[in-house]
Amino acid sequence: MSAAALAKAKRIVVKIGSQLLVDPDRGTVHRRWLETLAADVAWLRARGQEVALVSSGAIAVGRRHLGLPNGKLKLQEQQAAAATGMIRLAHAYQEVLGEHDLTVAQVLLTLDDSENRRRYINARNTLMELLSLGAVPLINENDTVATDEIRFGDNDRLAARVAAMMSADLLIILSDIDGLFSANPQRDPDARFIPEVRNEITPEIEAMAGVNLSGDSRGGMVTKIAAAKIAMGAGAETIIALGKEPHPLQRIAAGARCTRFIPKGNPRTARKEWIAGSLKAVGGLTVDAGAARALASGKSLLPAGVIAVEGKFERGDAVAIRNGDGREIGRGLSAYSSADAKRIAGHKTGEIEAILGYRGRDEIVHRDDLVLM
Repeated sequence: MSAAALAKAKRIVVKIGSQLLVDPDRGTVHRRWLETLAADVAWLRARGQEVALVSSGAIAVGRRHLGLPNGKLKLQEQQAAAATGMIRLAHAYQEVLGEHDLTVAQVLLTLDDSENRRRYINARNTLMELLSLGAVPLINENDTVATDEIRFGDNDRLAARVAAMMSADLLIILSDIDGLFSANPQRDPDARFIPEVRNEITPEIEAMAGVNLSGDSRGGMVTKIAAAKIAMGAGAETIIALGKEPHPLQRIAAGARCTRFIPKGNPRTARKEWIAGSLKAVGGLTVDAGAARALASGKSLLPAGVIAVEGKFERGDAVAIRNGDGREIGRGLSAYSSADAKRIAGHKTGEIEAILGYRGRDEIVHRDDLVLM
């Protein structure tokens, strides 16, 4: 079952925990294990699948190099450790993925980047462009400048936000346990393994998680369940799997035991529902008959088809799309502010750069950001 989910996914986010990646005593990267993970990523890429990595471990690596003591660190110590560790961590990923001729691109985010609309759009566009160029985004929480994120955040939920941001089909959380149990299996010998959770995460499922924090890890099953809930809401399937063995992704493909969280819809339908039902239109675009027909056939809205721009909006805001009779035929996210949209309305895509002084998107509203009413 998990093998089929991995095989059909076009875009995959893999979250790697610090306990898998870093030796807790020496603060060094488990290089041989990381080499097998890199081989797995190259294998997925060779199958035509896009992969992004969300990696913990920066603080665990950095604290040893700075000579910081064991145990809980102060906020400023965590920030210093993250700054020291992340450069070493990124270098290790660059080396192992470079052996497979894969380009690594470091992206540092905070949870706020997924909640602030402008920053969300910028981060999404950057990640999507990196994937289109064949790079492997290496994402971590920006612990060096984060405050509350360090104390209360975790990379499980960040990975889920990234999966939603990228419209990923699958989120894989590599853990030190092979999935969800009805209770903590280390304490309860009668704990039942839960192979699959469908449609929604109920309070009963959440109650199974418990708390399991240790060392430099800030997660545990609680945050993994929270991450699965976020990902399912965005239409992405989540797999929690044992990651400590070599080639963890190929092990999943071979049918290794893991827990699957299967959503009702898919990333495309979830995003469309969000645009249609959760966003209020703050402006409007009136289109000509040709553009209306193009939209009905599944095309994007190009500047040439826009005959009027109403309201004041910024890039990434929701806008109503109306035909010549004033009837709303769709709703979408604008790739331009109202000021820039007015300047390029009625013009061909090739004229955008000359008019605005920069090369933006070819579409005013891309079909992936558009819902027909």
